[in-house]
Amino acid sequence: MTTIRTEPLTGPTVWVGSDFAKDHSWIHLLTAGEIAAIDAALAGLKQRGQRFPHFTKDDFPLGPLDAELERRADELENGRGFWLMRGLPIERYSDDEINTLYYGIGLHLGTPVGQNPRGDLIGGVMAVGDPTKKETRVYETNLYLPYHSDPSDLVGLLCIRKARQGGVSSLASVAAIYNEILENHREFLGLYYKLWYFEHLCEPTPSLSPIFSYHQGKLSCRYLRQYTELGHEVMRQPLSKVEIEALDLFDRIIGLERIRLDMMLEPGDLQFANNYAVLHSRTAFEDFEDPGVRRKLLRLWVKSPRARVLAPEFPGRNGFPVPEGAYG
Repeated sequence: MTTIRTEPLTGPTVWVGSDFAKDHSWIHLLTAGEIAAIDAALAGLKQRGQRFPHFTKDDFPLGPLDAELERRADELENGRGFWLMRGLPIERYSDDEINTLYYGIGLHLGTPVGQNPRGDLIGGVMAVGDPTKKETRVYETNLYLPYHSDPSDLVGLLCIRKARQGGVSSLASVAAIYNEILENHREFLGLYYKLWYFEHLCEPTPSLSPIFSYHQGKLSCRYLRQYTELGHEVMRQPLSKVEIEALDLFDRIIGLERIRLDMMLEPGDLQFANNYAVLHSRTAFEDFEDPGVRRKLLRLWVKSPRARVLAPEFPGRNGFPVPEGAYG
């Protein structure tokens, strides 16, 4: 059973955006040797006749990048919970090669998992949906994407193209949000530990989960307000006034400029975050008219072998099963 932690959290998981004004240790700039290793891994697969996603981590050795990915994988679980890899020469690769190398890098962090009932292992993040329709996923529009966590241990975003204007990526430390609530709004703390209904795609009914869970020395969070509201609507369990106040407070704290870390993902940037320790968001953007140059990111969900042990009432979720034969 989860214990409600009443003492402030400490350690590298507790950070605010201003901590990185002069600290760029969260960014890894690819070296010429590391890029050459990626190219060699791609060439090796081609030579052996292997294609995405029918290969393993051992089939995709990354030489000098191996040790860096090992270190960053530990940092995702036991450190600040995010990092950025910069400098991938995205323009030199075909779409198939991009999918392959992205998946290959993901294998060094864990096991990529399906992102929808089709079993897509790499998801496109583009403004292709109708924002006026309720069933349209927000990431398929150019609207503001509220802070949330995804249903996987880790989430990766690879930038292929930027928007004409806007589309800034933002991260927020769950531990920093927690400490803010504890210091200034302690009366709401217990509400975030109660069971809320979360609507998840392709489940017959919404499932129960707390927003905060403290288990075996680690704080975990699950948050996407839209799906919480929808879950209670589906179950005909209207949110109470105090529950709405708690969600409003949570949103206000996430939105504080001093809390969040903003970054503009450039083509070739690859951002990874721990979904239990970090919430992510994106500002609205103005796109290009030409579909061929519109903003495009690729998403990867990864099940991590280093993932924390979760409390029974805070069940882990790692994507959707990949249908047999989905990739031939």
